[in-house]
Amino acid sequence: MSQISRRALLLSAAAASVLVLAGCASPQIADYAAEKPLLDLRQYFNGKLEAHGVFRDRNGLVKRRFVVAMDCRWDGEDGVLDEQFVYSDGERQRRVWRLKHLGDGRYSGRADDVVGTAEGTARGNAFRWQYTLRLPVDGKEYDVQFDDWMYLVDDRVMLNHATMSKLGIKLGEVQLSFYRPR
Repeated sequence: MSQISRRALLLSAAAASVLVLAGCASPQIADYAAEKPLLDLRQYFNGKLEAHGVFRDRNGLVKRRFVVAMDCRWDGEDGVLDEQFVYSDGERQRRVWRLKHLGDGRYSGRADDVVGTAEGTARGNAFRWQYTLRLPVDGKEYDVQFDDWMYLVDDRVMLNHATMSKLGIKLGEVQLSFYRPR
């Protein structure tokens, strides 16, 4: 084996090791199984809620601020989350999620701008939700992946942190605070 081939093999092995170790270090939903209060999406996302959030680019710069008014309801295992977004620049958007409780803390969901089906799992006080969203940007549409984590703080407040990426490259993050009025 030539010196160049050996070096390429070593570099490939090192890169693979880093990826494997990074995958092991990532939080898993099971890590939150013992956390309290227990999150039941059907209970929390039921009725009217409000959320405040920001989108930060990959450098951490806040690019957009927004408020969301939510009207949520469940009929057995089927839920509807009707979200009305108002952005700081005046833009308005609406997303209507149609959710399905699949048992054992698992959920699936669809919305008009979601490509395919969103999949999520709740354990303890946490919920991990993964999906592809079709985003309009400057007259074009882009499919971006969301890795969305929600953490129930108490019966009124839930925090949300989502990482947005395309082809494995991080584009930015969304941070959101859900609030249930009394």
